[in-house]
Amino acid sequence: MKENKEGKHSDIQNKHSSRLPSPEPSEIAQLPHDGGVEFNRLVFESSPYLLQHARNPIDWYPWGEEAFSKALKENKPVFLSIGYTTCHWCHVMEHESFEDEEVAELMNKDYICIKVDREERPDIDNVYMSVTQMMTGQGGWPMTVIMSPEKVPFFAGTYFPKSSMTQLIPHFANIWKKERSKVSEVGNAIMQSLNEMQANQTGGDLNASHLDACFQALLTDYDSQYGGFGNKPKFPTAHTLSFLLRYHKRTGEKKALEMAKHSLQKIHQGGVYDQVGMGIHRYSVDEEWLVPHFEKMLYDQALFAQANLECFQITKSEYFAHTTKEILSYVIRDMTSPEGGFYSAEDADSEGEEGKFYVWTESEVIEILGIDDGKFFNETYRFEKEGNFLDEATHQKNGTNIPHLRKSLDEIGQEKNQSPHEFRDKINSLKATLFGARKKRIHPQKDDKVLTDWNGLMISTFAQAAKALDQDKYLKIAQNAADFCLSELRLPSGRLLKRWRRGKAGLPGHLEDYAFFSQGLIDLYEASFDIQYLKAAIELVDLTIVHFEDQENGGFFLTADDGEKLLIRAKEIYDGAIPSGNSVMALNLLRINKITGNKKYLTSAENLFSAFSGFIEKNPQGAEVLLHALDFALAPAKEIVIVGDPGMEDTKELIREVNQHFLPAKVLLFRSAQLINPEILKLAPFITSHQLVDGKPAVYICENQTCQQPEVSTEKIRELLGK
Repeated sequence: MKENKEGKHSDIQNKHSSRLPSPEPSEIAQLPHDGGVEFNRLVFESSPYLLQHARNPIDWYPWGEEAFSKALKENKPVFLSIGYTTCHWCHVMEHESFEDEEVAELMNKDYICIKVDREERPDIDNVYMSVTQMMTGQGGWPMTVIMSPEKVPFFAGTYFPKSSMTQLIPHFANIWKKERSKVSEVGNAIMQSLNEMQANQTGGDLNASHLDACFQALLTDYDSQYGGFGNKPKFPTAHTLSFLLRYHKRTGEKKALEMAKHSLQKIHQGGVYDQVGMGIHRYSVDEEWLVPHFEKMLYDQALFAQANLECFQITKSEYFAHTTKEILSYVIRDMTSPEGGFYSAEDADSEGEEGKFYVWTESEVIEILGIDDGKFFNETYRFEKEGNFLDEATHQKNGTNIPHLRKSLDEIGQEKNQSPHEFRDKINSLKATLFGARKKRIHPQKDDKVLTDWNGLMISTFAQAAKALDQDKYLKIAQNAADFCLSELRLPSGRLLKRWRRGKAGLPGHLEDYAFFSQGLIDLYEASFDIQYLKAAIELVDLTIVHFEDQENGGFFLTADDGEKLLIRAKEIYDGAIPSGNSVMALNLLRINKITGNKKYLTSAENLFSAFSGFIEKNPQGAEVLLHALDFALAPAKEIVIVGDPGMEDTKELIREVNQHFLPAKVLLFRSAQLINPEILKLAPFITSHQLVDGKPAVYICENQTCQQPEVSTEKIRELLGK
């Protein structure tokens, strides 16, 4: 968390709590091109983040030709500000500087000012974040870049208080006017560095030693006390935990499983997890998982729930199944649109204060629950009279508490000589009462745009939960979301759009949209055996190969071949808060190759591994999801084929048995015994000869499309898949 150099910002908080709503479409239609007196050009945008800035006195432009043409014509530098809706420090910088008339006058006088929502334009964010990290050694949001009309930067940073803004704005305007050669020199150096970053990263062949190297690096960084990795701030890093579970499955390494289990438990017990309303916050500012940045992102829910689900499949511990169900309940309740898609995020702030919606005083809880139950809850969730939440500005305890646990509820119940069932029922009843009281508070703003890539991640998780937990309701939710995206975010050409909000879809899809949504569709096929989802996934992967693949060096670009040309055409492998598109696409290619037997998918995957092998050799932790794909490629990956009548209970029993197992290196296919020529045979011709066995449903376990004798017994299948 960055320190607010301006001190306590109560005026800012008051302004934030009274943010005016966006005008109605009918009002917007009447506005002039520049937004008129009350607004700037951002009022015409769909992004909630851009709309937050539509009333700023700064003459903001959206990223586009109009802004850059004006900068070129007027010979002015461009002030680029990149952020996102739920970013706390973006709010702070807006209220300190972008709503300030003095700052606005300076910016409007000497700059063309552009606002970008990083979640809508990850391509722009990727390029200029690389520049920011290059120039400052760190990155973050809000991102601040000053550049030429040709989009070449000569200054970059993150958050600046007003006192800094009033100095740097005229300073760099003066440099632009009087020291143009210095601007060119800096710009040329940046362009050279960007091009060097995109150079081929080929190394040797990837093999199991790279999986070992990643595990050893994680072992070094592991926090054995609190779980997770490294020092504060600490992120959930769910894909790291998923890597450990795969490594345990591959090697039998007990320490890998222990690290994953302990981390999942500590995160779930911490303040970084919403103990009253469920769902996970963005990250913890301390090593104990106590104090979070309070925004809730859709992708964190998807990835953290998936890691818990995988841990449940391995351990059979209901603890992890329960955590998964909690997170999915939160997503269903608060993050699912009536149309079926998933919203993007919920803000950290409400009433101008970060976390105000989520924290409690001891007396407040006692007033709501009564003296006995209130004290019981406060003790269980580790409340302190002076509070456990530090005030952001003063860094002093302010009397408010973030509910968190020191150990599991079952363990606490045992200490109190209560049965786990009774203790949990009591806690759940008290939490429900507090949740009802919390609902009366002013709720943080919801970013209600629907993003194709993040929806793909959430579809995957719901589909996998439907299988592992045998829950039809999760399958229906995944299908609704997939159907919505296929209907509203796919063009007649088959190409994807990036974003939908309130009936309007737009922006060309990027690599992550194709990769994550394809993955979601493959997972949804394996949960539903509805062939339309598998066909759609293969079509999207084919389009990705055509429009995104680097045919010369392997791997995939972030933008399509017919997309907007930026300073560079970036190719990313680093797995950050979300996996890279290349990492996920590698696994998609391998899975589709296993299904279809078409070698072109395997070739693309092998070329991708080769393109980034040098990166993996230097930094195996940097692309753990690519190592998920490598694990799949190196394992004796299985094709599991179920033949039967989907409506019959004996077939369902076989499906349930297969779905109970953690099998990351497999694809799952279904052939209906009722159809003479089922459509799946066109996609997976190797299962043409797979039939019922003596009229009974059967499971075929295959490797490289060579199958063992079919099995009809759930016990035998359990034995074979449990090895």
